[in-house]
Amino acid sequence: MRACVPLIVAALCSLAWAGNLESCASRCNEKFNRDAACQCDRRCHRHGDCCEDYEHLCSVEEDPKEPEPFLELEEEMLEAPPGHLYSAPSSCQARCHEAFDRHQPCHCDARCPEFGNCCQDFEGLCGHHEGFSYSSDAITKEELQSISEKIYRADVNKAQKQDIILNSQNRILPSETRDQVDRCPEPLFTYVNEKLFAKPTYAAFINLLNNYQPATGRGEHFSAQQLAEQDAFLGEVMSTALMKELFGFLRRQNRYSSEQEFVNDLKNMWFGLYSRGNEEKDSSGFEHVFSGEIKKGKVTGFHNWIRFYMQEKEGLVDYYSHIYDGPWDSYPDVLAMQFNWDGYYKEVGSAFIGSSPEFEFALYSLCFIARPGKVCQLSLGGYPLAIQTYPWDKSTYGNGKKYIATAYVVSSTQ
Repeated sequence: MRACVPLIVAALCSLAWAGNLESCASRCNEKFNRDAACQCDRRCHRHGDCCEDYEHLCSVEEDPKEPEPFLELEEEMLEAPPGHLYSAPSSCQARCHEAFDRHQPCHCDARCPEFGNCCQDFEGLCGHHEGFSYSSDAITKEELQSISEKIYRADVNKAQKQDIILNSQNRILPSETRDQVDRCPEPLFTYVNEKLFAKPTYAAFINLLNNYQPATGRGEHFSAQQLAEQDAFLGEVMSTALMKELFGFLRRQNRYSSEQEFVNDLKNMWFGLYSRGNEEKDSSGFEHVFSGEIKKGKVTGFHNWIRFYMQEKEGLVDYYSHIYDGPWDSYPDVLAMQFNWDGYYKEVGSAFIGSSPEFEFALYSLCFIARPGKVCQLSLGGYPLAIQTYPWDKSTYGNGKKYIATAYVVSSTQ
């Protein structure tokens, strides 16, 4: 009989533990627990998996503004750590007008002449850039949050609640993203109102998506029509109030003296070709971020919901799971997900959902200009959001300016 006692105790403890996972007692605001029968984390009400006593036990403690972090690291950035973005840190080559970085031995930002810490070649490389004044202050976090809120409010072409029915299904733990297991039997998009795609900026954006070869190492060659499509897209987005808001902000910051200068820079930083693979110019910021690429057997980039929807509709994308669903109750929202694209896996792919093309283009451009190679802290609808951009450091255009290597949402933390 004594030998049975430990077994009985263990069984009772097991039942008690299982019972605890069906209640929020002592579990309020814990992290998502895949083994639990119901959840008590701050996002359970959004996923419809709260325990029955959640509202009674946890609602007082909940802070609806507290963000839920996640992190994504692009495959190619693993080969070039953030601390080594610049091939020549003691030079301003490819660094003109970058944000101040205290880890650098010398500087190339707007105010380095005031502090006497410019690199020796600053004047030669950066001293006569059109439209840039060294009396301008660096763009502050508060200014970034203010302009991002204005851009957010100006996105009149975004999807409305009834335009998209999303089926996010299974949320997993960050530690499970490498499993490559399809935990969602249904597509991510149940319904999208394709009348959105007839809007000028959407139509111009969609025209660009099939102008690229996904595999790196194969050169990109644009026809006259494809080059015209790039100009048409830039023309359409620049006609929106949202992009005019961004340009006005950057002009007040003395970053650009004319709209044409701004457009020319956007075309170079986004559509200028460089080589990720061999010697062939096989990539661009636009292709990587919005269309997606395949490198070393993995999906890199691919951060756009329209591209995802269209590829899923064609049967080329298989949605596996997600690890993050943003706090926004309307579009645009943010989803960090796992998926298979034509036989290749994306471990963590973040994307705005329901945003207009100009909205994403504006925020990524803003962050690349203001915080290249750094986390860019914004605010959307009162919620914090962070975007990471990286410049391509192996080749430049103009007077040492960098192309966009990648841009994506990394977290919603301050």
